[in-house]
Amino acid sequence: MDIRKTVVSGSFYPDTKEEIKRYIEHFNSNFTLENELDMDIKALIVPHAGYIYSGFTSNLAYNIAARQNFENIIVIGPSHRHYLKGASIASYSEYETPLGNIKINIELVNKLKTDFDFLCFDEDAHFEHSTETQAPFIKNYFPNSKIIEIVYGELNFKELSFLIDKLINEGKNLIVISTDLSHFYPLKEANVLDNNCIRAITTNSIENLNKGCEACGGIGIKAIINTSIKNHLTNKFLHYCTSYDISKDDKKVVGYTSFLIGKKLN
Repeated sequence: MDIRKTVVSGSFYPDTKEEIKRYIEHFNSNFTLENELDMDIKALIVPHAGYIYSGFTSNLAYNIAARQNFENIIVIGPSHRHYLKGASIASYSEYETPLGNIKINIELVNKLKTDFDFLCFDEDAHFEHSTETQAPFIKNYFPNSKIIEIVYGELNFKELSFLIDKLINEGKNLIVISTDLSHFYPLKEANVLDNNCIRAITTNSIENLNKGCEACGGIGIKAIINTSIKNHLTNKFLHYCTSYDISKDDKKVVGYTSFLIGKKLN
C-alpha cells in the first residue's frame, strides 16, 4: 500500500500521539468557543509553522470547523523546496500521521487530475511542511474524513479557484488553505504588512492583497478570495500572532493568521 510518509514530524510538530494530544489539549484550554456557529463552513485559512509558534492559531480554526462533518478535507499549500509548474496532488492510498493514518480519497484524486490539467503527481513536491502540518489536526478533529493534499508551485490563482469552486459546491468538502504571513521583518513592520493581509482577506479584496501584503501562500489566498467572491461567502477572522510571542526576537518576525470562510446562516 502506498503511503504518504511523514517528513517533518519531530521537527514542526511532535512525532508521538501523546505529545500531539498534549499540545491540542493545551491549545483548547486557552479559549472559549461561541455558543452557536453562525456559518456553514466551506474553507479555512491556517498557518503552517512549528506548533509552538502557530499551533494555537491553526487549532482554533480546526476546533470550530469540527462542529460540522466533512467527507473530504482538501489541504492546499505552497511548495517551499521543490520547483513545480502547476500543482501536484498526492496519489497515495493513505497519509501517515503520529495519530494514525488518514485514508486518501484516491477516486476523487483521479477525477481531479482528469478535470484539471494543471494537476499532476510529482512525488518530490510532497516532501512539504505547509500541507503536512495540517494532517495531525485533521486526524484529531475529523477522524472519519478522507484527505487530499495539493501542493502548488507556479500557478495562476484563477485556475486554482476553479478547482476550489468545484469542491465546495459538490459534496461535503472542507478546503484548507495553508499560508504564513510576512517573513523576517522587524515586529512593527511585520504587524503593518500582516494587518494589510488580514484586512484584504476580511474584505475579499484581491486588489488590496497586492498592496503591502506578503504571504508564502499568496496564490492560495487569492484563489480562496476569488471563490469567496463568486460564491457570496463570508470570511471570518479568528486569530493573529507572530513568532515574537514565543521567541521574543523582534528583529526577524514571522506572522500567522486563521480564518473561517463560509455561508452566513440567517
